[in-house]
Amino acid sequence: MTNRLLVAFCLVLALASTHCSSPQPPSQAPGQDSGKGRPGHPDWSYQAVIYEVNLRQYSTEGTFDAFSRSLPRLKEMGVGILWFMPINPIGLAGRKNKPSDLGSYYSVRDYRAVNPEFGTLNQWKELVQDAHRMGFHVIQDWVPNHSSPDNPWITNHPSFYKLDSSGKPMTPYDWTDTRKLNYDNPELRDSMLSAMVFWVKATGIDGFRCDVAGDVPDDFWKWAIDSLRQIKPLFMLAEGNKPSLHQDGFDATYPWDVMAVAYGIASGKTRVDQLDSVIRMDYARFPGDALRMYYTTNHDENSWNGTEFERFGAGSKTFAVWAFTMGQSVPMIYSGQEEPNRKRLKFFVKDSIAWKHYSLASFYQSLCKMRLSTPALAADAEFVKLNLTRDDGAIFAYLRRKEGHRFLVVLNFSGKKQSFRLDGNLWTGKARDAFNSSNLNLDSGHQFQLAPWGWQLYNYDAP
Repeated sequence: MTNRLLVAFCLVLALASTHCSSPQPPSQAPGQDSGKGRPGHPDWSYQAVIYEVNLRQYSTEGTFDAFSRSLPRLKEMGVGILWFMPINPIGLAGRKNKPSDLGSYYSVRDYRAVNPEFGTLNQWKELVQDAHRMGFHVIQDWVPNHSSPDNPWITNHPSFYKLDSSGKPMTPYDWTDTRKLNYDNPELRDSMLSAMVFWVKATGIDGFRCDVAGDVPDDFWKWAIDSLRQIKPLFMLAEGNKPSLHQDGFDATYPWDVMAVAYGIASGKTRVDQLDSVIRMDYARFPGDALRMYYTTNHDENSWNGTEFERFGAGSKTFAVWAFTMGQSVPMIYSGQEEPNRKRLKFFVKDSIAWKHYSLASFYQSLCKMRLSTPALAADAEFVKLNLTRDDGAIFAYLRRKEGHRFLVVLNFSGKKQSFRLDGNLWTGKARDAFNSSNLNLDSGHQFQLAPWGWQLYNYDAP
């Protein structure tokens, strides 16, 4: 569902503080085990890259078996977590556009079954097993806020649904192909958790991406997530930006307030100092161990608001670098970005990605491998915003630090060449260019030169 970016943050004024650091994760969350004694989130999530799989549009077949052929390529690219958009059967009643269209993934007709367009339950199990054998973790998109109008619960359990003023099951927002579930009903809560448990136990998935998670009561999530983690360590991603979702047990949420400002920079609607401000506000609002999923596009943005090339223009790769290196970030790649896909994929009908050149595959592979091999880019590494000696409003620079490792990120968020110096000395020392492996000594007088929408990334050896 649409992510409802909070555009009011585009008007945030720059704050006075110049230093923003992320504390290390606190003691282990209830019911959660990292698998290696590490506190907080699953150990494998800290340096992982998520790949969102739009199965319908991924291939001409649009099936589990067809997607499985891409596992070796995605493994080579450095992807760690596969997020599959909903795989449940889609409602037939109330479909938007034409009744003959395929409908929305997010209109669930059966919470315990597989959409026959994609394959069978056994084929899904085989795909998960194959992914596990290759070192991936798999999370499944889950739709707990609403179901399709022809979900059997409508008839068999009418009290599972919120009612509108006319006494009929409520339609949330303008999603006329769905009906709102009623979490005041304890039986609905039991049924929803039971269905989630089924997928973890029966298919071995490693977590969920929960759609419209912020509209589901916090106390349900606290109970459900703790119960699920009694089965195995799980990675829980919430489509939402409420700090309370992390208190409920979610590992990661969407940084919508930050993205709202980032989207405006390329078009000139927002400024770099506003990005600095909203990031610091985000750090202040969210727990120190909160993970945030950064991206330049996803299924909602692509279909409804435009491709990353429409939204970021010539800066699309620059913002991808930013998403992969930000503090607290678990970065995400959407299906087709490595091609690159330059069209808005239709949402309700078949509209396959045209795989031909994979011309950005090496770029994303470099980012993935850089993240996997760099401790200072882990989600729990410290983030320190850096200032320029004379700020021209175009450069965004920061240092990532962890256990003696340092990584410097310098980004030009403008279409003009920039020459500048950084203030302070936290970033000085012997460094290696993370993209071309050249070595240099960065001293406090170093003059940085960046091409339009350019970047420089420097990795420092631990002392």
